[in-house]
Amino acid sequence: MELLISRTIELLGLAMVVAIVARRLRLPYTVGLVLTGLALALSRLDVGLQLTHEIVFDLILPPLLFEAALNLPWRELKRDAPPILALAMLGVLIGSALVAAGLVYGLGWPLRPAIAFGALISATDPIAVIALLRETGVKGRLALIIESESLANDGMAAVLFSLALLVGPDGALPGGREALADFAWIAGGGIGLGALAAGLALLVAGRTEEHTVETAITAVAAYGSFLAAERFGASGVLATVTAGLLLGNLGVLAEPRKGFSITPHGREFVLAFWEFAAFLANSVVFLLIGQALAHVGLGLDWRLAAAVALALAGRAAAVYPISALFLRSRWRLSLPQQHFLWWGGLRGALALALALTLPADQPYRDQTLAAAFAVVAFSVLVQGLTAGAVLKRLGLAPK
Repeated sequence: MELLISRTIELLGLAMVVAIVARRLRLPYTVGLVLTGLALALSRLDVGLQLTHEIVFDLILPPLLFEAALNLPWRELKRDAPPILALAMLGVLIGSALVAAGLVYGLGWPLRPAIAFGALISATDPIAVIALLRETGVKGRLALIIESESLANDGMAAVLFSLALLVGPDGALPGGREALADFAWIAGGGIGLGALAAGLALLVAGRTEEHTVETAITAVAAYGSFLAAERFGASGVLATVTAGLLLGNLGVLAEPRKGFSITPHGREFVLAFWEFAAFLANSVVFLLIGQALAHVGLGLDWRLAAAVALALAGRAAAVYPISALFLRSRWRLSLPQQHFLWWGGLRGALALALALTLPADQPYRDQTLAAAFAVVAFSVLVQGLTAGAVLKRLGLAPK
């Protein structure tokens, strides 16, 4: 335990140095962290931590998801709910299907690993997307749609990923009733547990005026909802996002209500605490991604390039047709906004964490891991590094 704490502190200290240097060089902070992680691994320096499913799900995701959801105004979210939900649900289905079909018919993959890879790579990663938005300074409606989609589409991806693992060796798909039941529990169970955690947190917070206690209550709600949902086979991401949305809109951003709210001083402290927690989590995860990329040893393999191209094509097949559905409505997205929705749909630690959960005897497990790491490397290092220039080119850069 002492060694783990020591190594974690060393990583955080290194991340602070990277943050200062990246700002001086005008380099995206996340890209700087990934490159630093790569350099550490290639130098054979042992940082004591590795990117694992448990690290991402139990330590990294809850603060990042909760902090983002805590600051999403319900009124604005409700205003753009149709395109957000369409991108998060139908978009993931379309992207997953295109990627899986490309792997089966283009690269000769069996159906089961192809569907699994399509599911885990088609959902945009909330960690990478939120970091991108903050680094590029994108705000307003476009930022709301991109961020909200990344927070919501994990439920659909988790359903597809779990269904992929149920595909038989002969390619037989699970029945519709079984698939519907899985979807209902993973998505509905996650939302329900998140709402329960938020309700209990608001009731308890309304009984105290201590800002430190109020903040501790939000921490219990964030981590408790995530861990409880994962423990019972539901979506931890949807649970924490739901808890954050409800706590934010009913307790932090709403007008004070006696017995069911957070004090004014507590609100300021809660927001500052979660902003700091999200910064620390971001710092650690991108360093670990860089380290993991070095250990995978990605080479110049045309099959990995094909996986990257399929991921980009799957995102395009989701963004442009769905955006076309809303062209004659008040939810219309301009063509430049659609272009950035496509290019800014980053993949990151969430995809890697799902890939790492594949059973050791899963066919094409090594190929799936290599392809996932290749897509994430391209996403963070190429898309993340060029996002600012793309924004300017599209005329969307903040003024």
